[in-house]
Order: sequence, then structure tokens, then C-alpha cells
Amino acid sequence: MNKHVPIDTFEVGYNIPAKAGMSVDDIQTPCLVVDLDALEENLDRMQKQADEMGVRLRVHGKMHKSADIAKMQIARGACGICCQKVSEAEAFAREGIRDILVSNQVRDPAKIDRLARLPKLGARTIVCVDDLANVADLAAAAQRHGTEIEVLVEIDCGAGRCGVTETADVVAIAKAIDAAEGLKFAGLQAYQGAMQHLEDYNERKEKIDIAVAMVRDAVEALQAEGLTCDIIGGGGTGSYYFEGNSGVYNELQCGSYAFMDADYGRVRDENGRRIDESQFRNALFILTSVMSHAKADKAVVDAGLKAQSVDSGLPTVHGIEGVEYIKCSDEHGVISDPEGKLAINQKVRLVPGHCDPTCNVHDWYVLIRGDKVEDVIPVTARGLAY
Repeated sequence: MNKHVPIDTFEVGYNIPAKAGMSVDDIQTPCLVVDLDALEENLDRMQKQADEMGVRLRVHGKMHKSADIAKMQIARGACGICCQKVSEAEAFAREGIRDILVSNQVRDPAKIDRLARLPKLGARTIVCVDDLANVADLAAAAQRHGTEIEVLVEIDCGAGRCGVTETADVVAIAKAIDAAEGLKFAGLQAYQGAMQHLEDYNERKEKIDIAVAMVRDAVEALQAEGLTCDIIGGGGTGSYYFEGNSGVYNELQCGSYAFMDADYGRVRDENGRRIDESQFRNALFILTSVMSHAKADKAVVDAGLKAQSVDSGLPTVHGIEGVEYIKCSDEHGVISDPEGKLAINQKVRLVPGHCDPTCNVHDWYVLIRGDKVEDVIPVTARGLAY
């Protein structure tokens, strides 16, 4: 029995969509289901590749927001996790995750104070900075609580978000971190997020070559100042093989590979194959049910906007040829079904367009193996965005 799920709550309204042992056909919808065979294969494959490249894998917990899945990844060899917000880090630390990078800037005084208390939960605590002023604030909080925060200097290597672009700024911030009581300079954060979903392999490589050159220059400049990097982190599902084989990066921060989604599925490998066919299987699905077929050529399902994020496009229908999810509103999804393949109450698996924000609107993952529910686990950090 899963310790997270109260006994018999499925029947009495705790909004738990399934219970262990039931048939997939009896799961309440819409909900998230995870194919355990596909998930385990994905986790094994990525860890094996990281090991072969001689780099650490620091998995991105902000994708699945699940302490249970993070533990599956760590058990296979991941060194720890990334997340994006202090509240996420707190949730993971409370569940026993012991090496946590907040791969983002933390500037609000209250958030900085909470970050400085995180090591008291037993977690190695790492954060990113791109501003000298942030160094002083972090140091003051760490000293106040008698803790140590490890700090990475973030480089904007093409994403156009946080991070500095000049090597001189990297060095200046790193030296300030190294000199600050309560802080430890830990290395560099250099994630090129803007190119992850470019479909063409060579286009992605051109972008990452620029990032690698920037990072190499920063590492050499830091070494000249006597500063070494324990962590040189970056890399995502669309680029990890570039960073992993660069000879510069030593940690990968991949997340979506575990579940996959429709957007990442369109990315091509060096042979022009979709990566959801050549590398990682779809493991995450929005399970939905047909609720109307009043229109002969359209089926209406119960997974609409409130069950998913469509920022990266509409979901795709998995495993049924000749049908297409074509539009949605709050509570309804419309599937084109010109041949009448779908029937009332039929369960349909949708591959979400973007897994990360889709996971964030659900409370539970229903873990399935074959046609049976094996477990139900919480989305630990669901809704934690501060």
C-alpha cells in the first residue's frame, strides 16, 4: 500500500483517481497516468548515457515535481536534482532529497531566508546568481542561520533570460562568492534553453557550440584566478549529448526525457529520426474519456484546458490512427473522428504538448503497468511556484 494514499479514500471523495490493483478502464478521468515500463526504460537509458559520457546527471525535478520519481532517478545514479523555486526545493528536501540545486535566481528577502534554512533539512543547497548584490544578500542569510549555501554563477549562453554574458562579470561574481562568509563558490550554470526544441539536429548543434565556447572561456578565466568549478551544469533533453561530450560540462540537467511530450517528440536526432522514436518513449499520458459523440465525425472528451497546458501545442492522441485532438475549452476536448472509431466512455491516452506545466495542474500520478494500476503517488511540489 502506498504510504501517500489513505486507505479507501478512492470511494469517499478525496479526488484520488484510482487505487492499486484496479483496471486501467476503471480509472477516473481526466488524470495523469504514467506507463512504468516506459518510464523505467527512459530513466535507465539516460543514466547509462551520462555514465558513458563520464558526466553526472542532475535531473530536473521541476518537470515531474515528484519526490517518488526523483528517488527512482537517484537510485539509478543521478547525483541530485534541480528545481526552479525555493518552495519546490523545500518540498523535495522534506521528502528526503539530499542534493538540490535551485537553478534560478532567488532575490526576494523572504525567499532568501527560506533558502538559507534549507540545509537544516539535511540538503546540500545550491543556487544561481547573476548579480553581485545578490551575493551579499545570500551571504547575510547564510550567516544569520549558521548554514552554507553553494553558489553557481549563471551564464546567459543564448536563452536570453537570466545570466551574465561577459567572462569578466563571471569572474567578478565568482570572486565575490569565494570571499563571502557562509557561501561556497561551486561553479557555473549554463543552460541553453532557447534551442532545446529546435527540430533540426544541426541547428541545435550550432547554438550549443556557441554556449560551449562561452563556458570554456569562463572556466579558463576562473582557473587563472585560482578558482575551480565543481559543477559546470546545463544540458536538456534536446541537447544533452552535445554538452555531455563537450569536454567542458560535467553535469547534465535533463528533465523531460523521463516522461516525454509532443513538443520534444518532434525534435530530430542526428539521423533525422524523432527522439520519441529513437531515444525515449512516451511515458506520461493524460487519460481522458469520451463523453459525447453526438456529432458523427467528432468525439468530445473530458480533458480540456483545465487538465493540461497547451502553450507548446495541442496534445496528440496515442495509439489510435485516424483521429486527432483538434481543439479544447475549459472542460472539453474535441477529437476529429471521421471513421467513428471512438465510443462513449472509451478511455483515450493523450500525449501532452508540454509535460512540465501539465503535471503542475494535477495532484496525483496513476502508475500503470500493462492494463493494471500499480500505485498512485502525489505530485509532491504541485502548485509550488514561489
